[in-house]
Amino acid sequence: MLERLNKILKASISQSFRGRDFLTLRDYTPEELWHILKVALIMKEVPRIPILQGKILGMIFSKSSTRTRVSFEVGMLHLGGAPLFLNQQDIQLGRGETIADTARVLSRYLDGIMIRTYLQSDVEELGCWSDVPVINGLTDLFHPCQAMADYLTIYEHFGAIKGLKIAFIGDGNNVANSLMLGAAKFGADFMLACPQGYEPDAKVVAWAKEAAVLTGSSVEIVHDPKAAASGAHVLYTDVWTSMGQEAEQEERIQAFADYQINQSLLELAVDDSIVMHCLPAHRGEEISDDVLDGPRSKVFDEAENRLHVQKAILALLMQD
Repeated sequence: MLERLNKILKASISQSFRGRDFLTLRDYTPEELWHILKVALIMKEVPRIPILQGKILGMIFSKSSTRTRVSFEVGMLHLGGAPLFLNQQDIQLGRGETIADTARVLSRYLDGIMIRTYLQSDVEELGCWSDVPVINGLTDLFHPCQAMADYLTIYEHFGAIKGLKIAFIGDGNNVANSLMLGAAKFGADFMLACPQGYEPDAKVVAWAKEAAVLTGSSVEIVHDPKAAASGAHVLYTDVWTSMGQEAEQEERIQAFADYQINQSLLELAVDDSIVMHCLPAHRGEEISDDVLDGPRSKVFDEAENRLHVQKAILALLMQD
């Protein structure tokens, strides 16, 4: 297995990853995204491979997280490197020092940067000025590492991604945006059901539809959760109120009242369908307990797969 991994990492497609940023799935071809999954599957079989020995990953957190912090820290340790946690109080990013200056300074100390923050434009600027790879751990617009973990989970269950129907039920948020782009890149049909006024970003929908033309898939935004769930292979949801939207919580609970993934909605999907959620979940709101803990739930498998996918991304971007 180690010999196979070394062969893959020396392949020409692997060389094309060296030193690149991972900010959005839009920046990568379908072949490159498949390559990440291929490497992740090997990483899952052989967890500890010290191919990033001596490398240091700086991890900037403007938003707190369980899965992102732990999976990246453990991932770097498994790969022989060292993670360095930096929260908002530890550095001057955007608080008296420009993002460009921070990027140029950190590039002198680190071999890679992972950032979890609010504005996608901040991540893009950090990537522009950094001399080392920048990985988007989450912004208000995208969550690309989560989407790649989701597609690894889907592939493991179905043995394929192309031709499947993926139904996202809920808010057109950052997770939905990245999942939608991924579906288009991998050739899956994507249908998102949300209330009026909670649609995903129009430019992201346009990008996804452009990518879908090339893979023969489709992207559709609807307002009927039953239409989305009907015949779906994957039912996916996320919290109705994301971090930073707490003031809208009561309004959102009312707006999304009919968009819960529960047994009645699950019955509309295909017999071997799976249920996914990026976590943390608000049990009893966007998803019922019996579905989240039920036999079709892959929620904790996808949480684990964050580790394996991110290790693949780290190895591909940061290896010499």
